[in-house]
Amino acid sequence: MHKTRIKFCGFTQAHDAVYAAQLGVDEIGLVFAGGPRHLDTTQAAEIASAVHAAQCPSVTLTGLFMQASADQVRAVLQAVPLDQLQFHGQEEAAFCAQFGRPWTKAIAAGEDQDIATEIRRWKSPEQGHQPVALVLDAHRSGQRGGQGRVFDWQRIPDNPALPIYLAGGLGADNVARAVLAVQPFAVDVSSGIEASPGIKNHATMQRFVNEVARADAKIDQQAG
Repeated sequence: MHKTRIKFCGFTQAHDAVYAAQLGVDEIGLVFAGGPRHLDTTQAAEIASAVHAAQCPSVTLTGLFMQASADQVRAVLQAVPLDQLQFHGQEEAAFCAQFGRPWTKAIAAGEDQDIATEIRRWKSPEQGHQPVALVLDAHRSGQRGGQGRVFDWQRIPDNPALPIYLAGGLGADNVARAVLAVQPFAVDVSSGIEASPGIKNHATMQRFVNEVARADAKIDQQAG
């Protein structure tokens, strides 16, 4: 049975994160990388506590970092029970791997990027120095992701060397088409489920989840 992992990102309110977890979302992203969805450790710990109290143990809590120092990442980990880390800057694999958590790496998929080459660059023979997945977003190299733009999904290679989180401009209106076209390991959305930056729209979250499930069912049907 086909199952596309769903990551909802950029929470600033505990009740929104709890609602997402109760919808069956696989991963909740908390931003420590600046911008309108940035959290301090007190806010993030409150959200994590609320999600754990809702007894949704299968939900992965992921912390997003961009050009943070190792000490800054460790300080967050001491205060917030993160399950996974996601890095959005120029961090190298050795840096990302040092914190004892599974990690993902966001790579630019803007028009000037060779996506296949970038994916291959992160596949490492060294244990621990390979991300569990790569996040493809529509920004250009050196830019911050999460700008709500779609890139050309046809530029993603077939059978990529690492699992892919598809990000960039996804919403309830296009996520089913994205899943059918790319069949990514996961879909990753922030602004596409919001009423305003950091404030989630519950009806849109529900619809997004439904659309992913609809696409997964269609993939199963096509597979016979």
